[in-house]
Amino acid sequence: MALNTTPNIPDPDGFYAELLNAHEGLSDDDSIALNARLILILANHIGDRAVLTEALAAASKGDKS
Repeated sequence: MALNTTPNIPDPDGFYAELLNAHEGLSDDDSIALNARLILILANHIGDRAVLTEALAAASKGDKS
């Protein structure tokens, strides 16, 4: 499986609003902790180490494609 960077989320604006809402009222530290938990949950769901490594590399470079 290769990293899919093509838009793939139904209702991306709705998801973004939901994500922002989850952070509403949190301190910076709590917001960072929420992001870390979400990343680990989604990484576990993906489960493919090669894909996760590719995602880390893309995120480190700021790639969107």
